[in-house]
Amino acid sequence: MYSTGPGCIRCTLTCRALAAVGIDFRVVDLSTDAAAVELVTRTLGHSQAPVVVVDQHPDMHWSGFRPDLFTQLAARIDSEPDGGPTAGSPIGRV
Repeated sequence: MYSTGPGCIRCTLTCRALAAVGIDFRVVDLSTDAAAVELVTRTLGHSQAPVVVVDQHPDMHWSGFRPDLFTQLAARIDSEPDGGPTAGSPIGRV
């Protein structure tokens, strides 16, 4: 998950929601990582934080606080034979 830092309420809520549905993630602070800003804005086209990118499914990404997508992602993980995006590495980047 990409975040703009601890002052980002939507980022904090996203971290809590991902943890609540059992999804592992890591946080990248956009305020200290210029390459991450480039990826999030120019490559992925997002203009607000947080940005969640699913490592094993790079086409699966979104921005903002989206609890509806957390549930869908958790269901997708449960239905994948290998354990889905949490198997072996964190699912999201912020």
